[in-house]
Amino acid sequence: MAEKAEKLPNALLEGSITKNLFSMAAPTMLGLMFQMFYDLVDMIWIGRISYKAVAGVTIFTTMFWIVNVLNEIIGTSSISLISQSFGRGDEDRTSLCIEQTLTFKALVAVVAGVIFSIILRPMLGFFTTDAEVFQSALSYGYIRIFFLPIMFSSYTVNTAFRCVGDAKKPMIIMVVAAILNIILDPILMFDTIPYTNIPGFGLGVFGAGLATVISISVTFIVGFYFILSNKTKVKIKPKRLLKLNYEIDKKLLTIGLPTGAENLLRNLVGIVTLKFVTMYGTDVVAAMGIGNRLFGFFFMPLLGLAMGSSSIVGQCLGSENIKRARTTATYASAYGAVMMLIVSVLVFIFPDKVMGIFIKEASVIAVGIPMLRVITPGLIMASVMMGYGSVFSGSGYNLPFLISSLAGRWGAQIPLLILAVYLLKLPVIWVWISFLASDFVEMLVIAIIYKRGRWETIRV
Repeated sequence: MAEKAEKLPNALLEGSITKNLFSMAAPTMLGLMFQMFYDLVDMIWIGRISYKAVAGVTIFTTMFWIVNVLNEIIGTSSISLISQSFGRGDEDRTSLCIEQTLTFKALVAVVAGVIFSIILRPMLGFFTTDAEVFQSALSYGYIRIFFLPIMFSSYTVNTAFRCVGDAKKPMIIMVVAAILNIILDPILMFDTIPYTNIPGFGLGVFGAGLATVISISVTFIVGFYFILSNKTKVKIKPKRLLKLNYEIDKKLLTIGLPTGAENLLRNLVGIVTLKFVTMYGTDVVAAMGIGNRLFGFFFMPLLGLAMGSSSIVGQCLGSENIKRARTTATYASAYGAVMMLIVSVLVFIFPDKVMGIFIKEASVIAVGIPMLRVITPGLIMASVMMGYGSVFSGSGYNLPFLISSLAGRWGAQIPLLILAVYLLKLPVIWVWISFLASDFVEMLVIAIIYKRGRWETIRV
């Protein structure tokens, strides 16, 4: 078995960097884009209920990302732990890191879910007094919170496969989840399934949340079955899932802590920004909700490249091949920038058509057109940030994410919002401009820290 473990990493450490990068990134991109395609379809169906339902779901999902910070902390730590252990050919430690990530993350999710369910109503009251918006957020939110441990565990399964160089199984898992979601949404949400005479369950916004958690649960079971089959590179010892390992769990918390802090601060900015947006009315909140889903979809190729790159970087550093790690990150950045340039041009030309897919209210579309044109070019900057930032995830040196977020979100975006919205009472387009300013500052900070090269010496 030891001999086999020594040979497994070689596929990503040799040959064409472009081929290896896309062999990892393409399945991840496809899987993530299927997931986000579901999110877009989900928003289209919710838009058929009302624009207030869209606003309610937007408010909840903005707050829900605070809980996801915990997933980011542990998930980011696990990338460097699993990929570097695998790159060294240490099969037992690779398995132990996967086991502890599954167990520890599920435990944290239970605690987070209990706390979030208690504070959900007061937090919603901070953003809206509209009864329909409030109830939509609750209907969608409680079911998502209840299944939080399954969601966290599902992410862990996908991460484990990517870190050992198998990006196809996460793709299969995510594609199955998206297709199942798309099928279940209209069945569960409406009294009569749209475009048919077939009766549905009529659960409204709650049905959208229920469809999501059912699909996540099913695909977690499929992914966990892959692992237990013992026929993949991901192998675990089920008995060890019942025990916590202090050494590994400490690293799961500490390595990704800067990333977690960065995500927390970023999501707090999202909440503060949402508060600014609510000052312009429910139409603008609905437009931002649609924009969030769209940008999430566009962001998936970048995330796929970054995930593929970080796994390769982790294995490269585990085998002390720094030059290949550096080149991989550069390629990921360049390919992402080209893709986002194409997206930006298309969105700039056809923003009304894009908004019209999701909503029919003319007032929401009118707000969405300048929003799309202003914010979308920021994806080009994000591609540079994500590409070069993959070296930090792969090495376990995650402090740069926190520094860049502080500079971009708190140093640029929030002051600009305060000046434009509170002090000068400028139009809502200045909210969108604040996103672009933040993206530029974050990109600049990441590029500078990457060039300094401290990540090259970090090992976990």
